[in-house]
Formats: sequence, structure tokens, C-alpha cells
Amino acid sequence: MTNLLSLVTSVLLLSSTASALWPIPAHYETGNDTFWLSPDVKLEFGSGSYSGGPKETSYPSSDYSYPSTGRGNKKVEAAWDRTKAALFKTNIVPWQFYPKGAKFEPSVGSGTTINKVVITQTEKDIDAPTYEEMKEAYNLTIPNGSGTIYIDAESSLGVMHALSTLQQLFYKSQSSKARGSVWGKGPVTIQDKPRFVHRGLNLDVARQWYPKETILKTLDALSWNKMNRLHLHVTDSQSWPLEIPSMPELAEKGAYAPGLTYSPEDLQQILDYAEARGIQVIVEIDMPGHTTSIAESHPELIVGRNAQPNWDTYAAQPPSGSLKLNNKEVENFLTKLFKDLLPRLNKHTPYFHTGGDEVNANVYKLDPGVGSSNKTEIQPHLQKFFNHVQTQVHNQNMHPFVWEEMLLDWNITLPEKTIVQIWQTDEAAKKATEKGYRIIQGNYNYWYLDCGQGQWLDFGGPAFQKFYPFADYCSPRKNWRLIYSYSPTQFLTPEEAKLVLGGEVHIWSEQIDSQSLDVMLWPRGSAAAEVLWSGREDAQGNNRTFADASPRLAEMRERMVARGVRATPVMQLWCLANQGDCALNV
Repeated sequence: MTNLLSLVTSVLLLSSTASALWPIPAHYETGNDTFWLSPDVKLEFGSGSYSGGPKETSYPSSDYSYPSTGRGNKKVEAAWDRTKAALFKTNIVPWQFYPKGAKFEPSVGSGTTINKVVITQTEKDIDAPTYEEMKEAYNLTIPNGSGTIYIDAESSLGVMHALSTLQQLFYKSQSSKARGSVWGKGPVTIQDKPRFVHRGLNLDVARQWYPKETILKTLDALSWNKMNRLHLHVTDSQSWPLEIPSMPELAEKGAYAPGLTYSPEDLQQILDYAEARGIQVIVEIDMPGHTTSIAESHPELIVGRNAQPNWDTYAAQPPSGSLKLNNKEVENFLTKLFKDLLPRLNKHTPYFHTGGDEVNANVYKLDPGVGSSNKTEIQPHLQKFFNHVQTQVHNQNMHPFVWEEMLLDWNITLPEKTIVQIWQTDEAAKKATEKGYRIIQGNYNYWYLDCGQGQWLDFGGPAFQKFYPFADYCSPRKNWRLIYSYSPTQFLTPEEAKLVLGGEVHIWSEQIDSQSLDVMLWPRGSAAAEVLWSGREDAQGNNRTFADASPRLAEMRERMVARGVRATPVMQLWCLANQGDCALNV
């Protein structure tokens, strides 16, 4: 009886990491047979895939034959090189997930050795695909006894997601006898596709300076989590770090210091690096508010510039100032800016973010072209402003994003294909979808990762008592469980939910920079990544539980740490090793 219990325990231990995929696939089956992936594994490209691409009900049997077609998609080849590095150079030994002294690694020489990965991409990639054109589904199978891993997808996007999954199926061996091989369990059958087409991070690189290398590193981590959008909030009131060749004065005078800018070459590298990882970069030039940095080179375009000491009368934060309305020079400025910038972006994405948040009515009492703080009187001028902006975007064959206030607070008429970004309330999401607009979710009560750091302003006089103990407006800190509990479609009808493209977590940078970005973003961003890829509910319609998620997220965290990401722990080690013993259900 003791030996039987020992055998059962051993089997359970060996299988406990077998389902530790993040984000969890739409359909996933696995066994408990041992597979060793050889460091000499070869990549082949196949043809004769399933008709029409990935299907959720079929996968290759062990005798399925893929004829080789030689070289494949260059993006896929580069992704395979990264996958091999993740498997054989920066893989993990999963000791954290077992009780002390437990045997968790199979014996060397047991099971099947895998020597080949066959990738079949059934369709040609589309450059800068729209949401409707994106094809991210994939199949990944490891049949018993074949010694081959099969990956099948319509586009390189699907293949790259499959390779991200593959990296999580194997573990580093502790045995010197393994000679560099990594081990996993199978057979494996995965048919997978995302629940939402927009899975992103909004990164503010204007309030603090982020080196290009930090952005590239973040793109890597986004791709591991199957996130596919980096929303780059690249300019704001505090600085203008984006170099515009036809308007060099903007960055020369608007950046924090010489060298703290993004050159056209830097921007191109970011765009290319992201695209190679299945990510589109959506650049935001916020306007008409959050634009004071333009006044460093063009003071004639800005009204209410750095009004002191009552800056809070005219803006959400210092320095105050907004682009003037009803002003031909502002329109000419924006036309020139867009003609320079947008043709460099639209080769990579059909989307551009035009901002529109936190427009202050009081500042327009100072504007000669408006002369009023009455929103009813300001609205026609703001409508004219955005008509011009949206026209410039459409002239470059792009579709605009705007923040929710333009639609809901200012009643701006927007083109039909405008995408509205929601950040304040679920009620705002409902109102925007009721009006028929597609939306991106990111409610600050759940998905603002900078919350909980306290106020960044200095308080004196009556303000000291008013704001004591100095919590920020969106405190407390949003822990991963709160982030994971949020559904982008909550409180929406089925018809309204169809207009939710997805969501973003947000890093506003008043108190975050490149030194602290990782610990603020990961693994909390991963929690949102699974919600956006897999949904909050499983195939049976039940909410995914923390008990299911926490060990999988903890393993994802370990894999990111092994690749140089300073992600914070999910829970203490004892809880990981003794799964279920740290639950509280009463």
C-alpha cells in the first residue's frame, strides 16, 4: 500500500507542471508520457496543412506526413531562433513547484526524443493588418512516438504564438547526463486562438525618459505573454522626446535634455522589432490638452502655458497649457506634423492615437479664438479641431483612436471607424458601445498599474490637511488578483460586447521609469494578458479561479525572470511548493 501511494504521489508530482501554460489555451490536452527535446532539434517547413488553416477539432496523428518546402517565413525563422534560446539557454528548473526533496524530473533515457519541429503556415502574411485581417489562431501537437512537434497556423502571428506556447512546455534538466536536452510531458494537443484582438500596454514615455533598449525589452516580454499592441504615449506637457525631421525644433527644445529623444532611426527600430514579434505599435500624440511641451518651440500655439501658482485651474497636472482652438496656425502645424510622422507609421499599423483626454474648459477662456469656459461654446471649436485632425489621419490611410471624453463629455461627432479608448468607468464603456463605437477597455479601477504609489505633488498650507495621507486618486495598488478579476465585457449586453476589441493595462510614468518598470508591470500585466487572450471564463462558462491561475502565473514569472525581467513574486515559495495549502475559502 505504501509503494502504491508513493507511485501515485510521484505521478501527481510529475504532472503538476504539465498544465502551467500562460495564457491558458482555448483547448489543451496533455498526457504524462516523457518527452526529451534534443538541442539538435531541426526546423522544417511543411505544406499540405488542413484546408483553410487551423481548426479546433483536428490535429495531426503520429503518422501524419509534412513534406518539406525548404525555407519559410523570415519572421518565423527569427522567432524559432528566439525559441531555441528560450528552451536551451534561459529555461527554468521548476523546483519551486514541488515539496522539498520531491522527485520531479524524469529519468534520462526514458520516453521519446524529439528531433524535429515542422511548421506549416498556410497563408501569406498581410502587411499592417487591420483587426479584421489579423489571424492569430494556431494548432500545436506533439503526438506519441513521432519524435516531431507539429505547428500549424494561417499567419506568422499564429506561428509566433505557438512558439511562445512551445517555450512553456519544456524544462531545463538538472542531470549532467541529459547533455543539454530539455524535458516535458505529452502527448500534447492544443488548438488556440485569442478571445480579444487588441491586447496591449499603454506606456507613457514622456513624463519620464525610457531608453530605447527598455522599450525593446518590454516588447519581448509582451510577446511572451501573447500581447500584440504597444500603445506608445510619446509626447505630453512635460516633454516632447519624438524627433520630427521636418520640425527638429520640437525635440531640440521640448525634450528633457539633449540625447533624451527618439530619432527616426530609433522609432523605426522599435516598429520593426515589434512587428517581428507580432506586435503593432500605436503612437499617440495627445491633443489638444497635454501639449504644453510644444510651447518650448512654438509658444504662439499654446494657451495657458504653465499658469502658476493656480495651474490646477487650467489643467489636470502641471505644466498647464493646451493647443489653441479656432486657430489656423495650429491646423497648419498639425498638418505638417502628420505628413511627416504618419507615413512612417502606416507601413506597420493602420492605427494612430489622437488623444483627447482631460481637456480643460477653463483654459479656453484665455484663448483669443474662443474666449469662454462654457463647454457649449467651446464644443463647436473642438469639433472643428478634431475634424481637421481626423481628416489628416484618414488622408494617410489610418484609423484614429480617441480617449472617451471626446465622445462622451464633449459630444464630438467622430468618423464611424474611430476607436474609443475607455479609462474611467464601465458606464462609459456602455455609453460608447450604445453609440455603436468599437472600444478598447482599461478601467483605471482595475488596470492602471501606476496606482497606489501615493501623490507625486508637494503639499503645503491648507492642501496638506486636504490631501493627507497623500494617497493618489486611483489608490490602492491594483494587485494581480484584482486585475485578473476584471472582464472587458462586464455589464455589457451581448451586442455591446461585440464592439469590445480588447483592452490595455496602463503605465503612467509620474513615478515610474526604466529602473522600476519591470517590477510595476510584471507579472501584473500578465494577469491582464490571460484575460485578454483566454477570457475570464473557461469553456464551460465558469470564472477561472485564483487557485488555478496562481501556480501558472508563478511559473510564467519564473520564466520571465530567467530571461532578465525583474518581475515580482506571485506568492511565497512555500505556497508554490504546497499547492492548495494557501487557499482560504471560508
